[in-house]
This record gives sequence, structure tokens and C-alpha cells, in this order.
Amino acid sequence: MARTALAAPIMLALILGTATAAGTALAFLTDPVSAQSVSSRSAEWPKTDFSKHSVDLGEIRSGGPPKDGIPSIDNPKFISASAERELSAQEPVISLNVAGDARAYPLRILMWHEIVNDTVGGVPLAITYCPLCNSGLVFKRSVGGKVLDFGTTGRLRNSELVMYDRQTESWWQQFTGTAIVGEMTGTRLESVPVRIEAFERFAAHNPAGKVLVPNNPDIRAYGRNPYSGYDGLSRPFLYSGSMPENIEPMARVVAVTVAGKPQAVALELVRGGGPVEIGDVVISWEAGQNSALDASEIAKGRDIGNVVAQRHGENGLEDIVYDVTFAFAFNAFYPDAPIRTE
Repeated sequence: MARTALAAPIMLALILGTATAAGTALAFLTDPVSAQSVSSRSAEWPKTDFSKHSVDLGEIRSGGPPKDGIPSIDNPKFISASAERELSAQEPVISLNVAGDARAYPLRILMWHEIVNDTVGGVPLAITYCPLCNSGLVFKRSVGGKVLDFGTTGRLRNSELVMYDRQTESWWQQFTGTAIVGEMTGTRLESVPVRIEAFERFAAHNPAGKVLVPNNPDIRAYGRNPYSGYDGLSRPFLYSGSMPENIEPMARVVAVTVAGKPQAVALELVRGGGPVEIGDVVISWEAGQNSALDASEIAKGRDIGNVVAQRHGENGLEDIVYDVTFAFAFNAFYPDAPIRTE
């Protein structure tokens, strides 16, 4: 049965774990930041300088949850990959390796928290995931000699996560890693190459690696997908912007940077035609990863496969920053950038 945007408040109610959240979530229809009074903004965001912003504040809307209503993980807990028993082999994780410190962050956990503030290999990192855009990105948290800690604003722009740092309460667009409101406006976080891959692949490559586990396994329905059927919709939730012309808005694309410019390739092209090369970037695909946004149980999601994006370097192919996101999101943030479909 086809789903509609009216299901969004119900999903947000599940995420918040409250019966009243479904009604609260309807605020996204009428609550742009620009419509809030100065006093109400200041009460919730006493340190945010709203006079500084790089985007129209009217583009930023409530997603339903309040500030930190989707709680970040600030004291992450890990077990060894060999000891992990909850994850199925093909469940998706965001994996990284910094100075030999290999860690995996399951989407079954990030689905409910969206941000993990961690330090990996001595480097402070923010591991982030936006379910509505299926955007999984990792950033260095150090800016100008200061280490930032990130939380969720409860706001969206282009149906995409808006984070904030707790030091200045500036607001950051997760999709671009750029501050869009407040003292840090215009500052861009440094991205870190990671892979979004099946747990079994991470465990095979990193037998001594660590896997994020919930601090309290009973606080959320970890392993369940509160956005059941979302990636099978014809249109995204909470989005009123333009759509891409040559591809379905909810089709997955692989977003990369080539010669300093963003470009995207349809996942179906990579999936069906072998490795795809764009300039010096090589994008490959192998079967064996569950969609986190399909079935009500992530472990039962359809196979969307594993993507690796690399660049030719002095020592051969090297991993680069990439994202497997929805076409509408890439088009929203990079409307002039090409999406290759053939």
C-alpha cells in the first residue's frame, strides 16, 4: 500500500518514544525558523547568533523533535567485532580506520541517534547519519584549535539534518558539513573517508575492530526501522523543493567530488554496469548489504549492495569521501551538478 507524508509524524513519534510526538511533528508544516519570535528563539538557543546566516532562515523547518529530542551519543560504548551477536551479516555500518583504530557504527543505532561524538585513533570525530536523506558522513570535530561536540537541532533543511555544536550553538548542515547559522557561519568541517558497508565485510577486513553498541539496549527499538518503506516512496517526506529531472527523487546515487566539483552517479548504473570511472575516481559495487530504510526490520531489508569509491593515487587506489544518498537530496544541495544515469 502506498505511503503518504502523513506517516511522518507517526515515524517521529516512534523515534521520540512518546505518544504526543505524532501531533507535535505536524509543526513542520507551519514552523520555519524565520516565523519564530526573537524571544522564543533566544529561550531555546541563547548562544546562537541568528543575525549571522548563509541561508534563508525560512528554509529551515521543524522536523518534529525538539532540540536534542533525537539524542546524540556522547560516550560511545564498543565491543569487539568478534563478540558482536546482534548484527546480522549484511546489516549496514559506517566503517572507518584511523591510525589502525578500526570502528563500525551500525545504522540500526544511528537511525535513532543520528550523531556519535567519538575520538578514533586520537582524532575527535562526528559520525553522522540522516535517515531522510540516507546520508552517512563523518567529520573531524576540531575547528581552529577547538574541539566541538554536536547535537541535533530538531530542524531540517531540504529534508536534511541540521546539527548544532554545543560550544557556540551554531547550526550546521550535515549534508555539506557547513555552518549555516550562528558564529561559525561559513566554516566547513573536514570530511573523513569512510565506507558504508555490510557488517560482515567490516569484520572480515578488521578482525580486531570495534563495533558500537547501545549504552542502554532497552531505550530504543534497535534493529527496527521506524521509517519502514521510506526508500520505496515516490517522493521524500518534509521536502517541497525542486526534483531532479533525469532520475526518480528517491533513487540512490553515489555522490563524489571530482576535480573539486560535486558529481553523482546513479546506483543502478554502478550496480548494473561494473565499475564506473569519472575522471580519476573509480566507483565499484558488490552485492550483500541490507537497505536500512526498507523493511520494518533492518536485517530483512532488500539488498542494495556495497559501494566503494576510490581515487587513483601514488600507491594505487585510495578510499575517498563519498555518500550513497537519495537523488532529491543531492539535487537540492547541488542543483547545477550532474547526476549520471547512463
